[in-house]
Amino acid sequence: MPAILIHGVPDTHHVWDGVREHLTRSDVEAWDLPGFGSPRPEGFHCTKEEYVSWLIERLEALGEPVDLVGHDWGCLLTARVACVRPDLIRTWAGSNGPVSAEYVWHPLAKLWQDPVAGDRWAKEYDPGAFAKDLTDNLQIPAGLAEQTADRVDETMRDSILKLYRSALTVGAEWEPDLADLTGPSLVFWGAFDPVCPVEFGEKMAASVRATRFLRLDSSHWTPIQKPTEVAAALEDHWSSSRG
Repeated sequence: MPAILIHGVPDTHHVWDGVREHLTRSDVEAWDLPGFGSPRPEGFHCTKEEYVSWLIERLEALGEPVDLVGHDWGCLLTARVACVRPDLIRTWAGSNGPVSAEYVWHPLAKLWQDPVAGDRWAKEYDPGAFAKDLTDNLQIPAGLAEQTADRVDETMRDSILKLYRSALTVGAEWEPDLADLTGPSLVFWGAFDPVCPVEFGEKMAASVRATRFLRLDSSHWTPIQKPTEVAAALEDHWSSSRG
């Protein structure tokens, strides 16, 4: 049974590069969500529901339960899959992606959700300024921040706007079903995340009855900032669940 890693926004599978370097198992795949470094299927409108359906279809095609992991939006989407299709999941792990009616969207998310300001951001996107913001405010190393910002192409920007505009009330919609996430679960979170505070990680861990909650000495991008620790926690999670 493989392990599947799902990135967040604005990312691609590369967010997991550092973690994968420290994993010992060979059956690990990091997927790109449609519009995030990969083509969007015809008629795909980038809503949160469509991303969940896309994940379910790909997991069904594998033919066996997987160890599913998500960061940021990947955390929300994979948690949703684990809630509505527990038969597809052997274990689940997620980080820095709140599913809570009490969560208030961070300023950039609110900008993306605004039809006027969000469209202006997409049209006037400046990768240099965005990379600087990632480094100054979210502690991503400058070189990796530049690579991340350079991958935010026109298709990704459009996908981001559509996803966030479909998700104004995602916490209220999806939080009640977290109790249906019945498999072994791990929640790991950056203790100094300014956009998704660690208290929401603790709340999520309680909601899914997580086997373990891991507080990491990092900001939002735990896979980039703490790849060794994340890899170790995942391998312990998988091996403990296997036992």
